[in-house]
Amino acid sequence: MGKRYTINHEVAYYECDINQNMTFPALLSVAIKASSDQSDELERGTDYINTLGITWVITQTEITIKRLPQVGEKITIVTEPTEFNRYFCYRSYWVYDADGTELLKIDMSFVLMDIENRKMSSVDAQLMAPYESPQVKKIRRWPKIEKVEGDQKQLYHVRYYDLDSNHHVNNAMYFNWLIDVLGYDFMTRHEPSYVNVKFDKEVLYGNDIESFYEIIEAEEVKTRHEIRLGDQLACEANILWQKRS
Repeated sequence: MGKRYTINHEVAYYECDINQNMTFPALLSVAIKASSDQSDELERGTDYINTLGITWVITQTEITIKRLPQVGEKITIVTEPTEFNRYFCYRSYWVYDADGTELLKIDMSFVLMDIENRKMSSVDAQLMAPYESPQVKKIRRWPKIEKVEGDQKQLYHVRYYDLDSNHHVNNAMYFNWLIDVLGYDFMTRHEPSYVNVKFDKEVLYGNDIESFYEIIEAEEVKTRHEIRLGDQLACEANILWQKRS
C-alpha cells in the first residue's frame, strides 16, 4: 500500500454539464490535481521530474461510477499510488460525498516519457521511494476495449487551449472528443456507469483528428469510441450507460 493523500473540492457550475453532473474533463482534472499535490509535497512534482528530462503520461483510465458529483456538492478525493513496475505506475482515486459515501473510483496507469525524444523511460525505484508503493514485476492487464465497427465520425481540430503546461493535449480533453459525438439527445437521456479508456498516441497542436463512435442499444447501453489521427489510433474507449429515470 502506498501513501494516501486527500483533498477537498466544491463542484462549481462551470465544471458541470446541462444535467448538473460533473463532466469527465473536470472530474479527471481534480483527480490529477490530488496526485500532483501529493507529488509536490513529496518533492517529486512536475518541476523536479522535468529537471530529469522526463514527464508523466497517462496510458489507461478506468472509471466505475455509482453517481457523478453534482453542482455545488462538496466532495473528497482520496488518491493512492498502489504499485509500480519497470515501466508502469498505477494509481487509484476514490471520490466521496459529504457523508463519506463513495461516488466513484478511478484507476490509472502512468508511464514516464523522455521529454526530448518522446519515448517511454523506465521507472527508477529511487524516484518512487517517497510514495511507499510496492514494486512488482507483473504488468496489469486491463479489460479489453471493443473496436468501433461502424464509420460514424466527427472531425475536430486541436486548438491552443487543448494543450496543457507540458505542451501536449491534456488527457482530460480527449473526453470532450469522445463524448461530444454522442449528441445532445443521447447525453441528456443517459448517465455513464463505467468507462475504460486507453491512450495510444499523443495528439499535437494543429492536428486534425477524427472521433469515431458506435452506439449499441441493449439492456445496458454501450458506446465504442476511437480517436484517429490519419490511419493511426490515438485513443480508444468503451463506455456503459444507464438511461436516466
